[in-house]
Amino acid sequence: MKQKIVIKVTTCCDKCRSKALKTAATVAGVNSVALEGDDKEKLVVIGERVDAACLTKALRKKVNFAILESVEEVKPQEEKNDDNKPTPPCWVERPRCELVSVVYDTNPETCTIV
Repeated sequence: MKQKIVIKVTTCCDKCRSKALKTAATVAGVNSVALEGDDKEKLVVIGERVDAACLTKALRKKVNFAILESVEEVKPQEEKNDDNKPTPPCWVERPRCELVSVVYDTNPETCTIV
């Protein structure tokens, strides 16, 4: 079961943001990590069997301020199968073949470059 975890993280600089991303990415079961929001204050983690409380605690140790906002299940997206659309042809027109003629030199001792 995939889950989406949103944690509010207060960061003061890019170094703190990268530290928060790196901390979240190293947790077992995490598939993706992203920062969202106007000030990049929300850390969105998507993964399977991720302990949200332990992740929040680890972020508090590294970044100082982290609040767990939400944990929700991510439903798998169903692929749409459009049978009405025809498959595009591989070739619009047949490729043209060039005819090549091979000329043998009757006098191979001389070297000429044409």
